[in-house]
Amino acid sequence: MDYSVTKMQLPSPAKLNLFLHITGRREDGYHELQTLFQFIDLCDTLDFSLTRNDQVTISPIIEELPTEDNLIYKAAKLLTPFKKDATFGIDITLTKQLPMGGGIGGGSSNAATTLLALNVLWECHLSLEKLAELGVQLGADIPVFVMGFAAFAEGVGEKLQKVELDTPYFLLIKPNCHVSTGQIFTDKYLTRDTPPIRISHALKLGGHNDCLDVVKKHNPEVNEAYLWLKNHGDAKLTGTGACLFLAFDNLHDAERVRSFTPKKWQSWVCRGCNTSPTHAALNQWIEQNRGVPHRQHYLSQSFLG
Repeated sequence: MDYSVTKMQLPSPAKLNLFLHITGRREDGYHELQTLFQFIDLCDTLDFSLTRNDQVTISPIIEELPTEDNLIYKAAKLLTPFKKDATFGIDITLTKQLPMGGGIGGGSSNAATTLLALNVLWECHLSLEKLAELGVQLGADIPVFVMGFAAFAEGVGEKLQKVELDTPYFLLIKPNCHVSTGQIFTDKYLTRDTPPIRISHALKLGGHNDCLDVVKKHNPEVNEAYLWLKNHGDAKLTGTGACLFLAFDNLHDAERVRSFTPKKWQSWVCRGCNTSPTHAALNQWIEQNRGVPHRQHYLSQSFLG
């Protein structure tokens, strides 16, 4: 086993909310919800280099985001008490592809990828459940990225039941706007009393996104893109963000519709995934650099193989 390997590169995928029902509001202001999470193979990339200077550095610097407010930095700091060696530090380089403010979980995914990587590089030896428990302090979407499986989620999004979903191709569109989650969740017209459904209903019949009308009201660009995409099928909004998506049975049809998507919007064709690409890559890294017994230790979920 080669413990001298100090570098790791992992993909950090986006997610879609295939539906999002808001079923209530708690006394602490958080919303109770039900949703179906599925990953897509559109990813950022994170490169990790272990250091011995006890520092967490992130590049490139995002001018509008102080390092201390970056979820990647916050995730690394959460693991600091669990490091095997107090002198361990980390240099992290983010190659960004996922749009910010799109409702596809880019920041949460980056934070979860950081937790997973540093749990290994810093030899923290925490279970996925413990990492998810830590991660939810930073964001309700982080646990699903940590656990790494498509899920029916309840609570604030942290209560997860693994599901096996179809894996269609998706056309993903992002209008040229940034949607504020806080603005959406504090809007007085947001529906907060959708009746809860059973997981069997969710898997068979799906649902809707309670945030759609409020997002369209505050963001005319989203409304315009929604009306355009709706001409081609069952257009949906993911999360509280700006991104809209449409599922296709085959790659050809998805690419065809993308080919005449207005150029003023960003667009991608991607594939649904029931297992996070982060977990697949981390499994491979651990097998190559630590050995199978250590893969089973760090990633103790049977669905990872």
